[in-house]
Amino acid sequence: MAKPQEKVSFGQRLKQIGMVFSFTAKRDKWFVPLAVAAVVLPLAVTVPVVLAWGWMWLPIGILLALLALLIVLNLRSNTAMMNVAEGQPGAAASLLENMRGDWRVTPAVSSTTQMDMVHLVIGRPGVILLAEGNPQRVRGLLGQEKRRLAKVIGSAPLYDYVIGTDEGELSIRKMRMTLARLPRNLTGRDVNALDKRLSALSARPQLPKGAIPKNMRPPKGAFRQSRGR
Repeated sequence: MAKPQEKVSFGQRLKQIGMVFSFTAKRDKWFVPLAVAAVVLPLAVTVPVVLAWGWMWLPIGILLALLALLIVLNLRSNTAMMNVAEGQPGAAASLLENMRGDWRVTPAVSSTTQMDMVHLVIGRPGVILLAEGNPQRVRGLLGQEKRRLAKVIGSAPLYDYVIGTDEGELSIRKMRMTLARLPRNLTGRDVNALDKRLSALSARPQLPKGAIPKNMRPPKGAFRQSRGR
């Protein structure tokens, strides 16, 4: 499960912003011109005000320029990130792991060799299953996971989505907004308790179906020997 977000220092935050800036600039040709305009326009408006009313207005102009730059960075970086993530296996889980809030994400709790997968998410709305891959195959995986989870989640709401662009599917571009708008059905204590139950369920060893292979059977007389000890 994904750990709750830890506090980030000011230096680490600046490093993260620099990485996002570089990532967006490489993938969005409009980002740099828009970023320059976001800085220049507020400062251009501030200069006449400073000349007329004094230098006290300069810090305000600088703050407005920084705010405009951060807004442009946020909007364009989200667009660039979605362009890269769309169609990539496991992209939904990766995006959710970096989503603000208490979201416990377990990637690929169920999968196939064709890179179809179902991710498990626990949050204040309840239990959420996100499926990526071939719609026909992942719906089968979703059905299996829903039956498995129904035994332990109790009355907690269960939501399921198939990530894609076809009718009836959830676009990865709208995924975070859709989950953020779900009702808060559980308390923080409920989320912790549910997380523990599902972690215990995942930790249980799964016995292979069918007959036990000969190389896994105990040798003859092993039970009699153990009784005689």
